[in-house]
Amino acid sequence: MTTVTTRTVAYPADDLTMIGHLALPAGAGRRPAVLIGPEGVGLGDVERRRAEALAELGYVALAFDLHGGRYLGDPEEMLARCMPLLADPDRMRGIGHAALDVLRAEPRTDPDRIAAVGYGTGGAVALELGRDGVDLRAIGTVNGLITGRPGEAARIRCPVWAGVGSEDPIMPPAQRDAFAAEMEAAGVDWRLVVYGGALHAFHHPPVDHTVRPGVGYHPRHAQRAWSDIVALLAECLPVRPDAP
Repeated sequence: MTTVTTRTVAYPADDLTMIGHLALPAGAGRRPAVLIGPEGVGLGDVERRRAEALAELGYVALAFDLHGGRYLGDPEEMLARCMPLLADPDRMRGIGHAALDVLRAEPRTDPDRIAAVGYGTGGAVALELGRDGVDLRAIGTVNGLITGRPGEAARIRCPVWAGVGSEDPIMPPAQRDAFAAEMEAAGVDWRLVVYGGALHAFHHPPVDHTVRPGVGYHPRHAQRAWSDIVALLAECLPVRPDAP
């Protein structure tokens, strides 16, 4: 296990002051970097730990914010903010680009070797960065199989990995099929993994507040999805030793 350094970073986006969590690996050289987007409730300890886990693997990792430093544990409040956001690709791209600018500005980041991974709303943001033509090495999205504006998926320049629970009522088979059709029509190098018996947000440990119907933790598939994301990064964004 390597020594990881962390700090909070404040930056403007979506008319808010966002508060992200940056994790840096040991060493002094530039490393590949990963944006990590949270579920619709917003940035919490789960995403912070994921950033730190990626830093232990040698990546610069930024878990980005969606709600100006707030965690929206009330499902109605979360939906009131996220549904308009998910319907507005330009707003999602603005949030993604602002976080990407922070990550690129970090001296430890290799600006030519960046991936974006997100969950739910954060996964939709990652996909919109791809549809906007951002030069990413990989995109991973869990529970975020949101289709984009016609034709824009052709601008995705990297492999896309997607994961979803088979029993997710928020991302039902029709939504999965639409996402797959969009990726295929655009000629994207894409994969979709369906985790049998899993609900929405199956990757997220139980929380101490009310959740939407159809949400539930599946520890075995949560670990599998994390392993699949790590494998995606190892394939598309391998960590190299610091140059002498």
